[in-house]
Amino acid sequence: MEKLARLYVDEIVVRHGVPLSIILGRDSRFTSRFWQSLQQSLGTSVNLSIAYHPQTDGQSERTDMLRTCILDFGGSWDKHLPLIEFSYNNSYHSSIGCAPLEALYGRKCQSLICWTEVGDNRITGPDLIQETTDKIAHIQSRLQATRSRQKSYADKRRKPLEFQVGDRVMLKVSPWKGVVRFGAKGKLAPRYAGPFEITQRIGHVAYRLRLPDELSGVHDVFHVSNLKRCLADESLIIPLEEIQVDEQLHFIEKPVEIMDHEVKRLKRSRIPIVKVRWNSKRGPEFTWEHEDHKKTKYPHLFEKVVPDNDT
Repeated sequence: MEKLARLYVDEIVVRHGVPLSIILGRDSRFTSRFWQSLQQSLGTSVNLSIAYHPQTDGQSERTDMLRTCILDFGGSWDKHLPLIEFSYNNSYHSSIGCAPLEALYGRKCQSLICWTEVGDNRITGPDLIQETTDKIAHIQSRLQATRSRQKSYADKRRKPLEFQVGDRVMLKVSPWKGVVRFGAKGKLAPRYAGPFEITQRIGHVAYRLRLPDELSGVHDVFHVSNLKRCLADESLIIPLEEIQVDEQLHFIEKPVEIMDHEVKRLKRSRIPIVKVRWNSKRGPEFTWEHEDHKKTKYPHLFEKVVPDNDT
């Protein structure tokens, strides 16, 4: 943590000053007492994002687009990241009406390509103050217009959903993405577990839930998009003790047993496949998988010999 604090001071505070507020994810390093006390001593307000809702800090998520710029560089992509970052920050952004570097430093930054675009005119005294004030007002107005436009787009697809303290809701869990299947991707669609009681409303779009001991490692505040009103039909409720959920609310699918095996006959090849039963609470779930893949990953399932239909 001391190394992280030194890096924060050297890369952020020294170059840009002490921030008034910062938005951070819920990494254990940022939620630790050391980090909180450091920011408090610097006078910085720390705002933690809502768990499982990346839209909270969409601006930083936007930088993932840099990956598309480095695919052509192969193994040396890391050497080009600084110039790609500079090019991105020195490009015009419609949301603020100028480049981020221009908004930060109050002037255009000379690039390696357009040497003649930046003049040598010097602005001093009241003129500099007036120009800076005008730029800040312009950026703020553009940001407000952009927020309003983005909100109008999102509101068209968003249904108003509100809960009260004491309501019981279902919590969304997602299938584990690392499972690869034969013939199709994703055997189970996203589903809900619960119900859980709402204990507190956080702001306008987040709620705190009373979680069981099985989810003690999961942050208990969720965006409303991850919740659904509890239905009276008990057959639709999936209790947590019947499934396995990790700290990222991914439903962990595991095969229970090998039911049968066959040989898939193609024109020029034969592929041994096995019928696998999965741990599902929606009734029996079966898929046909490659035998060699499952034998490598789950050898204990093949301890019991299953008769071959071909024999």
